[in-house]
Amino acid sequence: MAEQSRGAGSPARYGFTDDRAEEHLRAAGWWTDTGPAPEALDILVALSRSADPDLALRSLDRIRETDEQGWPALTAALRDNPTLRGRLVGVLGTSSALGDFLVGHPGEWTRLAADKCTDADCYADTMLDAVREDGEIRTGAPAENALRTAYRGLLLEIAGTDLGHLVEGKLDRPRYAEVAQQLTLLAEAALVTGLEIAQAEQAPKGLGDTRLAVIAMGKCGGRELNYVSDVDVIFVGEGDLQLATRIASTMMRIVGKACFEVDAALRPEGKQGALVRTLEGHTAYYAKWARTWEFQALLKARPVAGDADLGNQYAEMVTSMVWSAAERENFVADVQQMRRRVEGHVPSELAERELKLGRGGLRDVEFAVQLLQLVHGRADPNLRSPSTVEALTALGSGGYVGRSDAAELEMSYEFLRTVEHRLQLRRLRRTHLFPDFNDSDELRVLGRAIGIRPEMARGEGEILLVEFRRHNQRIRRLHEKLFYRPLLQSVASVSTEDLRLTTKQAAQRLAALGYAAPDGALQHIRALTSGVSRRAAIQKALLPVLLDLLADTPDPDGGLLAYRKVSEALEDTPWYLRVLRDEGAVVERLASLLGTSKLVPDLLVRAPEVLQLLGDPARLTGRTPAEVAKSLRATVRRQPGLNAAVAAARSLRRHEVLRVAAADLLGLLDVREVCEALSSVWVAVLQSALSAAIRKRCAELGGEAAKIAVIGMGRLGGAELGYGSDADVLFVCEPAEGVSDGDAVRYASSVAETVRKMLGAPSADPPLQVDADLRPEGRGGPLVRTLDSYRAYYARWGEVWETQALLRARFVAGDAELGERFIEMIDPIRYPDGGLDASRAREVRRMKARVDTERMPRGADPTLHTKLGRGGLADVEWTVQLFQLRHAFEVPDLRTTSTPRALAALAEAGLAEPEDTASLTEAWLLATRVRNAAMLVRGKAVDQVPSSGRDLAAVARILGQGADDDPGEFLDSYRRTTRRAHAVVERLFYEA
Repeated sequence: MAEQSRGAGSPARYGFTDDRAEEHLRAAGWWTDTGPAPEALDILVALSRSADPDLALRSLDRIRETDEQGWPALTAALRDNPTLRGRLVGVLGTSSALGDFLVGHPGEWTRLAADKCTDADCYADTMLDAVREDGEIRTGAPAENALRTAYRGLLLEIAGTDLGHLVEGKLDRPRYAEVAQQLTLLAEAALVTGLEIAQAEQAPKGLGDTRLAVIAMGKCGGRELNYVSDVDVIFVGEGDLQLATRIASTMMRIVGKACFEVDAALRPEGKQGALVRTLEGHTAYYAKWARTWEFQALLKARPVAGDADLGNQYAEMVTSMVWSAAERENFVADVQQMRRRVEGHVPSELAERELKLGRGGLRDVEFAVQLLQLVHGRADPNLRSPSTVEALTALGSGGYVGRSDAAELEMSYEFLRTVEHRLQLRRLRRTHLFPDFNDSDELRVLGRAIGIRPEMARGEGEILLVEFRRHNQRIRRLHEKLFYRPLLQSVASVSTEDLRLTTKQAAQRLAALGYAAPDGALQHIRALTSGVSRRAAIQKALLPVLLDLLADTPDPDGGLLAYRKVSEALEDTPWYLRVLRDEGAVVERLASLLGTSKLVPDLLVRAPEVLQLLGDPARLTGRTPAEVAKSLRATVRRQPGLNAAVAAARSLRRHEVLRVAAADLLGLLDVREVCEALSSVWVAVLQSALSAAIRKRCAELGGEAAKIAVIGMGRLGGAELGYGSDADVLFVCEPAEGVSDGDAVRYASSVAETVRKMLGAPSADPPLQVDADLRPEGRGGPLVRTLDSYRAYYARWGEVWETQALLRARFVAGDAELGERFIEMIDPIRYPDGGLDASRAREVRRMKARVDTERMPRGADPTLHTKLGRGGLADVEWTVQLFQLRHAFEVPDLRTTSTPRALAALAEAGLAEPEDTASLTEAWLLATRVRNAAMLVRGKAVDQVPSSGRDLAAVARILGQGADDDPGEFLDSYRRTTRRAHAVVERLFYEA
């Protein structure tokens, strides 16, 4: 028997599992002793495709038993009419409740036989005809029964059209939005009909001057109803409000019994408030008492029944309030808090299965879309649709949401809504609970009802569960990305008028914000927002916020101009505006950078990838200088030739300088970290360029004629480079075996010249000048010497200033072993045994006096020159270096190229008072910071502290001064710090 039950002649072949299946099939005339009746094969195949073949067959059997006379016509229609077959079997295999309706109302199946079911525009007429008798509207139980039958019959047609394609693939598959629209129109028709019945009961002689309008809210207002939904409404009345209230409550009772529950809890004051209010009463309440969530609900309000003029007046009143609600204090936070509160009410044991309220559920989509609508829709009427799907499409088209995000969110939303529809169709009960994850039978039936088919070894239920979790996780991810977007709060804080950017008052507002040239700012705004492109739409959303952010920077006009230049330069960079829109922190930080620095925008257009780091401080500062240098060298090493290698090195340095500058301006790096990072990347560039030049020269000569080492000097040697610093170096070589010194020097000189030329070539980047003027004999001496030549020169001709310069020497590039031997060779020179004698110390002091006198630029303020001014960099460094020359032979910690470390060693060794070295360190760090800040602000290397204007304000802001503080106080502070340091220098330098 078991073998027979699984054979070709078994009902199991068609998906039936019920023991009575064969009995039902025989009774229907579709099964014989030898198996399926030939004329019934199409019917059996249709049943096998339904969500639940057993349920469909049982319902058909009940219809047969109830209407034996009509059965022959039905079975013939099922056999001959694919449209009927698909719709009816689809419905019966999905909905036991609609099966019950067909059993109780014989002949209603004929609704599904026509090519096209009742037109949705005719729903109200169809239902009104059903409740009329002799041209009059019936009342009482007969009216309710007629309304119920008409409503269920039309609901059957919608379900048949919705499900038919699952059974008969040639039938059209309606989109989710079409089904939701039909269900909404059906509900509206039920409200219209229920209102007619209620008026006939409560005011049989007419309404007189009483008017009543029904306002749809929620899913009905959004034209996105489920098969089973409460329909939220608000009533507006005029005239006799007691009569209007009786009519409204009667309508709610009639429609509630016949069709669906009508819920008026969204009215002012909720269930405690009056059921019907006048238009003036609603207006007064919303103006004075309404809470944030009420405006969110009113977004979907629209008149659907009753007095059309009154309903339209209500809609106009509500519109003006809804689209200014985002200006309310804490609006965005209130909406976000409401979502968390709703989510918190979901029982924990059901949270993962809750389609509507749970994490990643339908409310996540709706709350996110509504919040974005309310914030951005004030200035963009295209966003004002009450439909979630339409609004989401508009948000994507308008650039407020990424197109891929909008598409994914819409897809996942429609998936969950379809699941919800199928669950509710089963018994026509209001439910939002996904089946238990372990209930394989329910999962399988639901999966088939959605249209899922088994794949490989996975059944419908397993695939459904995977898809449900995937869509659930996607919705939650996108919800958190969009709903908690920092930019929302910033946009909400901008007034509706100011969002439009093109009003006559815009120039006045820009002037009030601090823009010195508001007309010029308006030109930039127009250039960025003109046209109907998606790019312009995103700019329209960003600019109101950006204008406010730039207004808080030292140079709003320069910042806006820079933003325009950056935007135009990056207009073909696909992610540029997306990052600004989706990551509020990026916009805030970019505005700060552009309104402060002229260097940053120039770098940004050539290294835009750094923009993506602004949203995450950890990424902006996360890489150590050693990691950056290693990555740079590895990348350059892979380049095919010298030109490509140097271009790559300069490009990577550009990226790194911009990253460091951004982190510096945002206060994420201190001055020592900035100098270390800039020095490290300079060294890596030198190393890479030198290696590439050597490879090229070796390829030309067929071998290496000499080893080459590069010795860092000055700030490069001390790892104290700023943004505009040159790289001071010495080149040293050693002949390869069998190569003369002359040939080795010529070879090394050609390599060194190549490096200097390639790195110093003009470009849009900050200059890369390799300066070898500290070499023996200065500019008149050879560019490269052998190690022995350096030794001989320093032994015979070396001057005090050269000895002093060697204090900052360290190996930075080339042959490490040669570099180490050079350092060993110069150590006795720069750290002379017994220290610098008195006569040579006097020479150092005379040199400093001459430098102070001769090199200070004409007209420069000596109290504000960071390098040569009183208490500036030179003051501190000359003092430190004199102590090193005199005492480093006996104090090993003084043998350092770093100025701050040498100062610390002075105090530690007791050679200077800690208070004095602290003053010198403070002044040196301050002067270094100010010098760097001035370069960032002006975009070019400067040594003078700005004495007034926006440059001074910008430098002061970079160094931590508040926006409302007087920049003059910063100047006073700088002068005090350097004055104290200069007093220490005067005492220590001339006593060392």
